[in-house]
Amino acid sequence: MGGLPAGGVAPLLLCFCHLRWDFVFQRPQHLMTRFAATHRLVVWEEPIVGGDDAPRLALRAAGPLHVVTPHLPHGLSGEDANTALRRLLDDFLALEGTVAIRWYYTPMMLGFSRHVGSACTVYDCMDELSAFRFAPPELLALETELLAAADLVFTGGYSLYEAKRERHPDVRPFPSSVDVAHFATARDVEPGRAPAARFGFYGVLDERMDLDLLAELADARPEWTIEMVGPVVKIDPADLPQRANIVYPGQRSYDELPATIARWDVALMPFALNEATRFISPTKTPEYLAAGRPVVSTPIVDVARHYGTLDAVKIAGRGARFIQACEEALALVRGNTRDWRDAADTVLAATSWDATAAEMMAAIDEATAASAHLAAQGQRPHYDYLVVGAGFAGAVMAERLAADGGKRVLVVDRRPHIAGNAYDVADAAGILIHQYGPHIFHTNSDEVFAYLSNFTRWRAYEHRVLADVDGRRVPVPINRTTLNALYDAGLETDADAAAFLAARAEPVAQVRTSEDVVVSAVGHELYRTFFRGYTRKQWGLDPSALDKSVTARVPTRTSTDDRYFTDRHQAMPAAGFTAMFAAMLDHPNITVLTGTDFAEAAAAVSYDRLVYTGPIDEYFGYCHGRLPYRSLCFEHRTLPVERHQEVAVVNYPDEAVPHTRITEYKHLTGQRSPVTSITIEYPAAEGDPYYPIPRPENHQLYKRYEALALAEPDVIFVGRLATYRYYNMDQVVGQALATYRRLKAGHADIAPASAAPA
Repeated sequence: MGGLPAGGVAPLLLCFCHLRWDFVFQRPQHLMTRFAATHRLVVWEEPIVGGDDAPRLALRAAGPLHVVTPHLPHGLSGEDANTALRRLLDDFLALEGTVAIRWYYTPMMLGFSRHVGSACTVYDCMDELSAFRFAPPELLALETELLAAADLVFTGGYSLYEAKRERHPDVRPFPSSVDVAHFATARDVEPGRAPAARFGFYGVLDERMDLDLLAELADARPEWTIEMVGPVVKIDPADLPQRANIVYPGQRSYDELPATIARWDVALMPFALNEATRFISPTKTPEYLAAGRPVVSTPIVDVARHYGTLDAVKIAGRGARFIQACEEALALVRGNTRDWRDAADTVLAATSWDATAAEMMAAIDEATAASAHLAAQGQRPHYDYLVVGAGFAGAVMAERLAADGGKRVLVVDRRPHIAGNAYDVADAAGILIHQYGPHIFHTNSDEVFAYLSNFTRWRAYEHRVLADVDGRRVPVPINRTTLNALYDAGLETDADAAAFLAARAEPVAQVRTSEDVVVSAVGHELYRTFFRGYTRKQWGLDPSALDKSVTARVPTRTSTDDRYFTDRHQAMPAAGFTAMFAAMLDHPNITVLTGTDFAEAAAAVSYDRLVYTGPIDEYFGYCHGRLPYRSLCFEHRTLPVERHQEVAVVNYPDEAVPHTRITEYKHLTGQRSPVTSITIEYPAAEGDPYYPIPRPENHQLYKRYEALALAEPDVIFVGRLATYRYYNMDQVVGQALATYRRLKAGHADIAPASAAPA
């Protein structure tokens, strides 16, 4: 086989893909055709097995890239097949030269390609392949090896991200995108005009389809036509429900899909709820919406998470509820308004395959540059201090060590940015959002406020929060206004409110738990209204099982002061938190490497002392077991309205509502825009560690790790995760400043610099 056509010296991107290039046009095709604009791009397919001929490669052009298909003879063992494939790959690369990027869609191809060098290795995990029918038994072991070899891991949705994020230091979610212009041509045919309703699905018909649900729908509404477009894979075609009103026209090309959808009134996603669908993030959801069709889906997690609040997307389980959802979607298209479509278009405007491809390539460039920076040092460069983590604790320690102590400091963070959980960034609408949920600065410490003022101007802001209680929005913490709104109590003074609360309080002999704190102060009714459901969602535990410190953080007031905080200093960084961190770390003695794991940095540099702000149990290899944390998931949206809610944050204490709060950022930033950006926040049991769970047994486990930490004289543990405490931002800054002062007092080699900020 000859090599690629000559022409230019563009870097080579070699993509190992388990999907046939000409099978179904989806994520690999969208991304690789875009990357081909800047790279020589080769897609290596799975082998075709057949005949007795010697192993060979077939090369063909596919638009702007080339597809390589290995051909192997019958009868090769797995080991012999990998040997043959490795030889074919080596012969191919001998003609093509160095690989810039190895890109894997399947771990199975690592078996013959693990030896190939590249500047960057990417694992784009678009599906949980191990959960699919007929998955090879060795797949999981190879995935573990691939995760260890990869520089970056991308996932096809947030559920997959949550499943993989603890298995690699740099996992980034890239949910399904859409080429809006391609599918928008379907809107030339308005739905709801034909007398008989037509529902449709396109995609692979395999074990992920709920065939019983499909039959139920057809039987319940024989007047509806249901068109199931796509190839039948891994299931017996005879198992497909056969009804007069179900049509199976076979596969359609990507170019034919808009015309296919144009025939439908409503698009369907009748997925089964099984292991194969647990992590899927269907590309077809935004494609259906771009085509101007409402969608009815079973409760796929990522569909509900990203699109579940749109009128255009109906989510329902099996049986009557799914049929009812289909009727509601049909009523939308036969109605006189297209508001549902406008709202969907706003969501679609924030995503595109072009933008996704650009973000991915930027991440690759960043990872490659970080590796090159370390490699370019030649011999291992030496630093006085290695600081792990670029959040508040790490940034303050680095700034003090560099600016006040005159030390040479390397700061590394496994995330691709500085500022830790306080990271904020302008979204597609230009609104500054907080990537990891709202961060509201407040402090009573003059020292902390003065210190941070060296790195930012401030925007005056006093935070207010409302709670959604049975459709009414009332202030929290509970105050006199709250009580009057809920009970029409007519309370006019602090004394009136105090008496009202005292009459409802139910004294507890010994206050030990979070439930005790609230019930003893306001009684069971207000406890159930404001605290029980919210706490159960937030912590995954009943308040009776949590330390009293959890609910003690939220006071009850008898005044009408509706501010969430009463601290002396309340403000937001004028240009955002990330800009403040950038100024803090902008010092000639500080080097910052993001997208870099501690282990990677420790292997590449030498240092005298370590400042560690990561999880203390991780530092010690979880030798005593994992410290329990609660995590969070965030759904960021831009809405086609100027204002979504009355205040920055609205809490949802009702346990039946899956999210805990919604944040609208324009209240925090003061920005003006005809649209607005919000974040819906969901508590989670797994994911990044956000909140240490305050229970006695967890504290005892931490004490075992603390004993190990005390035996590490050249390691300074500081910050929330390293000390297993739930600190506010100002408390972390205060802790870091105090830690630096103690460090300076105990080490004569930390010499003050004359021009240090106060």
